[in-house]
Order: sequence, then C-alpha cells, then structure tokens
Amino acid sequence: MSMTIIYLAYLVAASLFILGIKGLTKPRTAVRGNQLSALGMFIAVVVTLFDQSILSYEWIIAGVLLGGTIGALMATKIQVTAMPQMVAMLNGFGGGASLFIALASFLDPDSATHIVALISIALTVLIGSVTLSGSFVAFAKLQELISGNPIKVPGNKVINAALLIAAIGLSVAIVLDPSNTMLIYALVAVSVLLGLFLVVPIGGADMPVVIALLNSYSGIAAATTGFITGNTVLIVSGSLVGASGIILTQIMCKAMNRSLFNVLFGVMAEGGETIDADEVYAGKVTSSSPEEVAMLLETAERVVIVPGYGLAMAQAQHAVRELASVLEARGVQVLYAIHPVAGRMPGHMNVLLAEAEVPYEQLIEMDEINPQFEQTDVAIVIGANDVTNPMAREDKGSPIYGMPILNVDKARTVVVVKRSLSPGFAGLPNPLFAKDNTLMLFGDGKKAIVDLTQSLKEAD
Repeated sequence: MSMTIIYLAYLVAASLFILGIKGLTKPRTAVRGNQLSALGMFIAVVVTLFDQSILSYEWIIAGVLLGGTIGALMATKIQVTAMPQMVAMLNGFGGGASLFIALASFLDPDSATHIVALISIALTVLIGSVTLSGSFVAFAKLQELISGNPIKVPGNKVINAALLIAAIGLSVAIVLDPSNTMLIYALVAVSVLLGLFLVVPIGGADMPVVIALLNSYSGIAAATTGFITGNTVLIVSGSLVGASGIILTQIMCKAMNRSLFNVLFGVMAEGGETIDADEVYAGKVTSSSPEEVAMLLETAERVVIVPGYGLAMAQAQHAVRELASVLEARGVQVLYAIHPVAGRMPGHMNVLLAEAEVPYEQLIEMDEINPQFEQTDVAIVIGANDVTNPMAREDKGSPIYGMPILNVDKARTVVVVKRSLSPGFAGLPNPLFAKDNTLMLFGDGKKAIVDLTQSLKEAD
C-alpha cells in the first residue's frame, strides 16, 4: 500500500474522529457521532495492519474476535446503572494497552533506537500505569468492592509528591541509560502505586471528575504510544481524547467547585465539619403519599423533574417518562433539570433519560433551569441528593460549600422521592428534606412513580 493512500486514509480517519466528537456534544447527534468515530477507528486499524506488512494474521483475528465478543456482551448486557464503572474499566484497559506497547517497544532492540522513542516510552509507561491502577480503583469504588467514601491515607500529599518525583527521575534515567531494563520495571511499579494513591482518597461524590480525568490520561497515553510506533492517526486520536478529557474535567471541576490541581494530585473534598443529621431533620420532615402528591399535580401548570443516581438504581426512567406523558396530556409543561455531575459520570442522566426516549429539548442544563424554579409549581426530585443540597449555598463549614446546585428549594412545592433520609455520596444530610415546602415520598423510586402515575390517572 502506497504512503499516499495510507496518509489519505489516516486523514479520513482523523476527520471522522473530529466529526464524531462534535456529534457527541449533543444527545440528538450522539449516536451518529459514536458511529462516525467507530468507522474512523476501523479505517485506522485496517490501514495500519496493511501498512505494517504483517505476514500472519491468526493472532490478530483471534484478538479481534475475542475483544469484539467481550465488547458486544458488555454493551448489551451491562445496565445503564453500571455504565460509570464500565467506563472506568475501559479507561484502565486503554491505559494498560498503551503501557504494554511501550514495554514491548522498550524491550525490542530495533524499536527504542532514538531519543524521541525513549522519551515517549517513559511517558507512556508513567501515564499508562497511573491510568491502569487509578481506573481500577475507581471501578472498585463504583462497584462497591471497596468503600466509596474518601479513604484517608496518612501523609498522602507527601507520598504522592515522592512517587511523582521518583517516576520523573526514573523516566530520565531510562532515557539516559536504556540498556538497564530494571529501570523500566521500577517505573511501572512506582507509577502503579502513584495511580493507587491518587484515586484512593477520592470519594464517590467526586467520581465524575475522576472518570473524566482518567479518560484524558488514557488519551494522552495513546498519543505518546503513537510517537513510539510512528503512527500518525494514533497521535491524532489520542490527542483528541486527551484534550477533550481535560476540557471535560475542567467543566466538572467548575460544576463541583473543585480545583483542577487538587484533582490531578488526588486531594479533593477536604475539610468541613461533622454535621448531625438528627439536628437537621428532627421533627421537621413531612412525609407524603402518592395520592397527596397526585392532588398537587392536578393543579400544577409547570413541573420540573430532577433525576439523580437513585433514579438509575431504581431503573425508574421509563416510569418517569410515563408520568411526564400523563402530565403533558393534562396540559402541564414538564422539564428535566440536569446537573452536570448528577449520577456517577459526566452525562449519566442524559444517557439514562435518552434510553427512555425523553425528548432532548426537555433536558435543561443547570444554568438555564435554575432561574425557572421560582415559577415552578412542583419540583420532583428522584434520587438526587448532593446536587440539590442547600448547604452548598448556605453552610460555609460544609465540604460542598460553593458547589453549584439545582435550586429546587425555590419551587413552590418540592417532592423528594427517596427510600430513606440516607445521605448522598458526600455523606451529608440534606436540609432540603426538612424545608416547609418539601414533601418526602418514601419508597423505591420506580414503585413510587408508578403509584403516583396511577393515582393521577384515577383522578381523571
């Protein structure tokens, strides 16, 4: 295959990646964007295989079949509720793939022959190892294999700084003395530890930010792998993923009032006073029933639904869509308030509601919906906790103080659908539950919404 055709194919693949990412920015075009990106990757892989003049494809075909089967099963079998941990796992696999390519290239005497390759190998091993171990810690937290709460490590800042300095020192040593193979293994060990210590202290409330950052790391590792192998399209695709991941991380940081520096070095959600839930709730919580809430909705003209991770856990998205349809049939305007970090990964609620075929134009972002709550008759909060907690506005001693939230408490009536008064990922009580204009509808999210819808239908 001539170099002209190869470079043209790589240009087409890179263009498809860019168009794909552009499509992923909006729910309406997300599926097409995903398909364009997949087509670009297919072209890149096929052209690369032909470019390398491979004599035997048996192992490659076996890998494609095995990987494709696993990927198809994951895509079809894993519930939307488990999507965050799957994304974390895939980030880890991406980092791991880059790591092993770098190791193979370093041990091949014909590959690591120039300074650019050696620098790229050192960077790939460092970033790939951090991504691999950090992603699997994130997966373990999300899957509740280990505690999702922040795990304090004594001297964590000092440990992280020491590991980072050691990793940089080993990287320099590898470039200066590539004949010493023990250096590369030491770099892997130090970098794996760094990934562990960066993510272990971070709690579930901050996991959307961590997933976005690890996604960026996997892209950067892929880009540096492109320099090792001399593959242009890998450099382009990795750079796109790395850059978009950093931008998304910055957006997530702003949405949670976090510092990007703290995210990079595993220092998040520190400080704050212990708050007694009994003090917040004692004698102030008003319980309700589906029938009572249905009576409220009968006279409502504007209803805003606020989805959270509890909705995902209850798999209540279709029940919510049915409730919205019943309300709309009665002439009620129904909107959905989307917080950037509701759920456990960026865009989690958008994906969840898209599965239930909620119209895209009804999904309203936080900055746009917040001014509208004062004109809202009923705000229905389903499984959302930290993103509606007024402590973020009012309590300077709270760990979430300063985090932008959905101002649902400004609605005329707030209905909170929740199993209990248990805290969210941040581990804080929510004063919203005790406000005078709040009614608590306790129970499983899906059953509560189904019962509410049925009560509303019976009122007709």
